[in-house]
Amino acid sequence: MELEEGAQLTEHADTIQAIGEFILNGQSALARDLARTEYPFVPQQPKKARQYSEYQSMLVFVRDGFTDRYTGKRLVFPGLLRLLSHCLPAEFPYHPHWKVSQTHHCYWELFPTIDHVIPLARGGSDDDTNRVTTSMMMNTSKAHWTLEELGGKLHPPGHSDDWNGLADLFLKLVDQNRDVLNNDYIQRWYLAAIRAIKAG
Repeated sequence: MELEEGAQLTEHADTIQAIGEFILNGQSALARDLARTEYPFVPQQPKKARQYSEYQSMLVFVRDGFTDRYTGKRLVFPGLLRLLSHCLPAEFPYHPHWKVSQTHHCYWELFPTIDHVIPLARGGSDDDTNRVTTSMMMNTSKAHWTLEELGGKLHPPGHSDDWNGLADLFLKLVDQNRDVLNNDYIQRWYLAAIRAIKAG
């Protein structure tokens, strides 16, 4: 495969094809040069992501208006999802290790998480400029890939005045039945919501 000087290959599959054909034609040096210029191996030292408290997570979720920044869809306050599982365990089953066979799909589809737009494993920073809200499903799917590699885009944040993930509904339900605060998980999200409201 002949390449004009300065010509760029549009897809990595084309690069691999060209490299293979150079090797096939006994042109290993050209194959090596092409690999190094068009599809170089760039090792990264992965950074360990820190754990976020419920309150720290809330600040990001509120900033993004409980909007999945990878799809533009609305997400739901985590405490409310667990409250539903507490009140309606058969209809909204939940497993502490998120087993798909025992956890309602809403947890994957609507549960907000924090993700790094540029993955830490690819050299991204662990600060607010690189953190976005996304669903557990999208977080898992994106993994260590960039949006560019996946053909995705970053959607604009929502506005918490328009959509707060139903955190207000969660607080009303808790006020109606304070016994649910005996559940440690629900209590932590309740305190995070109250604190975020006071901070906002």
